[in-house]
Amino acid sequence: MKEDGLLPCARMCIEEKMCCEDSDCRNWIDYVGEQNCCLISTYENGPMTLREVADRLGISFARVKQIETQALKKLRKRCNIDDLLF
Repeated sequence: MKEDGLLPCARMCIEEKMCCEDSDCRNWIDYVGEQNCCLISTYENGPMTLREVADRLGISFARVKQIETQALKKLRKRCNIDDLLF
């Protein structure tokens, strides 16, 4: 991964204007508008709202919010961030 955050395969997809076919890749999303790659999606759009993420993943905004909350909870637990704040 270079400074732009893209893997070589994502860079190749952009250059050749083709969609990624590797649905087993951890970065693959079913969103042809951005070559089926979440790396390309964030590269082209920058930070996105939860609603934009929901549209790309084909799930509800509420579900994306639940996933975000769970992820932040895990990060706080892992980093002991509550201990660092006080």
